[in-house]
Amino acid sequence: MQTLLDGVQIQKLLSTIADEIAADSSVELTGPTPVALVGIRSRGELLADRLADILATRSKHPIDVGALDITMYRDDLASRRAITIPQGTDMNFRLDDRPVILVDDVLETGRSIRAALDALIAYGRPKLIRLAVLIDRGGREFPIDADYVGTHLTQMPGRKVRVRLKPSDAEDIAWLE
Repeated sequence: MQTLLDGVQIQKLLSTIADEIAADSSVELTGPTPVALVGIRSRGELLADRLADILATRSKHPIDVGALDITMYRDDLASRRAITIPQGTDMNFRLDDRPVILVDDVLETGRSIRAALDALIAYGRPKLIRLAVLIDRGGREFPIDADYVGTHLTQMPGRKVRVRLKPSDAEDIAWLE
């Protein structure tokens, strides 16, 4: 196991991503149609919560946060050996005509993001959708790119990036397996 990021580094990267979001003129933190953050279950959901906390503190305005379950939108659902039980989507706000930032922990092939885009559109028609990821490791199979990236990782075939985050895990850490 090779550690990529510890808890302090993860928090610094989230602060940097929040800075980039706040500086983006296409995304309003306040106003009639403020930004909403939607995390892909399960690690993206935790990152979205943390980003929303940082942005809310800076803007002094609450940020809507939701969790998106992409299980039924995946293109490998039928071929998976283990049965995946959907956790459900949790969004208590409308997406229509507002900017949405989709949040995930690791971006590699783009397949999960493609599934998330399909799932997200089932819940409404956002004004625009941006993508924020903690780690971009390259290796795309779909033409998808993140707008806000914590760190880029050189592609290492055959090695997996794993992320663990509190409170669902004992510690905040990203490592190469």
